[in-house]
Amino acid sequence: MPRRSSLDSLSQVLARIFLLLAVATALLLLVGLFLKSRPILMRVSLWELFSGDSWRPLRGEFGFFPFILSTVVVTLIALLLAVPPCLLAAVYLSEYSSRRLQQSFRPILEVLAAIPSVIYGLWGVLIIVPLTRTVGGWLGHANSGYTLIAGGMVLAIMVVPFIISLSMEVLLAVPAEARLTALALGCTRWETTRHVVVRHAQRGFFAAVLLGFSRAFGETIAVMMVIGNVAKTPRSLFDPAYTLPALIANNYGEMMSIPLYDSAIMLAALILMVIIIAVNLIAHRILGKLEIR
Repeated sequence: MPRRSSLDSLSQVLARIFLLLAVATALLLLVGLFLKSRPILMRVSLWELFSGDSWRPLRGEFGFFPFILSTVVVTLIALLLAVPPCLLAAVYLSEYSSRRLQQSFRPILEVLAAIPSVIYGLWGVLIIVPLTRTVGGWLGHANSGYTLIAGGMVLAIMVVPFIISLSMEVLLAVPAEARLTALALGCTRWETTRHVVVRHAQRGFFAAVLLGFSRAFGETIAVMMVIGNVAKTPRSLFDPAYTLPALIANNYGEMMSIPLYDSAIMLAALILMVIIIAVNLIAHRILGKLEIR
């Protein structure tokens, strides 16, 4: 017994140490990015950086507006395309499908989530880009196919397994008593699902969408391969664009002799990290409240 209690105490200490290391690593990353970003923050105001649309490092012009707008819009496109079918699929799998189908579908979602993003990007180049070029031509928007909508469509496919998996977990966490009570009162199966199960899981759905947002917001390779990478504010969905992750991946390590260029890239990374951490914290807080309930 003394040996067992000592091992338990040791495991608790080690768990706390590793937890503190994980938190400290994230904080150190934030502090490091902030320190690296200070030179440009000391020279240019945040308003000028965030509202400026001219990206000309050789002239000292670092306008982040096209990159921020492109990142937000491509993420919203992905969520608008992915969320409705994902939630309907999660409702079907958790409420109407057989247990065997549920168990057979989970490995498929895990495989989809594990596919490298470069494969999705290659699929986008081969399928989505020609499709976008053709559809844009029909609508009177001549384009190369490497557009904002192409990036959104590829991202939509990538976030599908995450949103479906999280939504299923939320639905399955709804107490069985809630379903049985509604059925006992004379509700049909659809009425029970719609008015009891889905309503009970609304916050969980919102958290799943937020986590999908954070997954899509930081995506780099797949989007970079299909979006065009033009540092210009897009005027339509069929214009090329440039996201923050693509900006960092394409330019870090190049032209660092230009004044403030390194600091501008670090600021882009800081913006990206702050947004993703904030979204994840909100989502986990919502999921934590659901578990308490």
